[in-house]
Amino acid sequence: MKHPIWIAATIAGGLAAGAASAQTLDAVKTNDVLKCGVNTGLAGFAGPDPNGRWVGFDVAFCRAMAAAVLGDQDKVQFVPLTGETRFTALASGEVDYLSRNTTWTLTRDVDLGFTFIGVNYYDGQGFIVPAELGVTSATELDGATVCIQTGTTTELNLADFFAANGISYDPVPIQTNSEALQQYQAGACDAYTTDASGLAASRATFENPDDHVILPEIISKEPLGPLVREGDDQWADIGRWVLNALIAAEEYGITAENAAEMAASSQNPEIRRLLGSESNLGEILGLEADWAVKAIQAQGNYGEIFAANIGEGTPINLARGLNAQWTDGGLMYSPPFR
Repeated sequence: MKHPIWIAATIAGGLAAGAASAQTLDAVKTNDVLKCGVNTGLAGFAGPDPNGRWVGFDVAFCRAMAAAVLGDQDKVQFVPLTGETRFTALASGEVDYLSRNTTWTLTRDVDLGFTFIGVNYYDGQGFIVPAELGVTSATELDGATVCIQTGTTTELNLADFFAANGISYDPVPIQTNSEALQQYQAGACDAYTTDASGLAASRATFENPDDHVILPEIISKEPLGPLVREGDDQWADIGRWVLNALIAAEEYGITAENAAEMAASSQNPEIRRLLGSESNLGEILGLEADWAVKAIQAQGNYGEIFAANIGEGTPINLARGLNAQWTDGGLMYSPPFR
């Protein structure tokens, strides 16, 4: 039986060729809305709040894109997508921009016909188990049942890890994170595996988080980031530089609150170029001169987005780690605005 990822590749490859030829920027402006693909629900990353407004780390990048392109962070139509439906939705044009904790891999970038526009979260795959099992390492999971989302890189990583360690497992396939949590908490599987950030997000929603342990092993590299259809370089450029603007803004101390003031008063040439006070970077992208100001004002700079949704002051309680600025020993680094 063909693996779901390869089935998705066949579908997406055929659809992307036709869909990518359209100029996405023109379509988004005509429709006056950005169609953004997000997770069906992952605490801290994507989901509706009690008032039905979509919030979360990945959601914030959708809102920044809408602000940069349409001048309004609320001009977004959020489309919840599973691990298996996300690529078909992007390739077919159902969504314009996918911001759904998706790992950048060679086959997705090349074979599926997509363009990853950067990394907004450096992650790795891990495991969560009930504390009562007494398991302290993933190498002790020989013969375990493991809940796993289909259509994801975690399926392949899981098989590689168990094969490399000469141990066996029984997979319990599920479609969404919410289904995985239901199955895991109901005892249908001994362990659940996904990106470590997702495990922390899920654990924070448990009634008794301390009854569950995230094991120490990180078994993969999972560079997560937004992606668009291949073949529309202008749209990819816009997505890439909106992300870069949010990262650079944190480095230069530009926040949601002070972005407009810094655009008017800063004497730093790089900041002035970024915020549209000089040069024609907005025109080059096909946007207004203050596109970056609007993107930053939407949800804040990268650090503000991280802190508000998944940082150490939130129930998710994630440290910056590799996602710190390069000046603080992390990997977050924007190319120059010039």
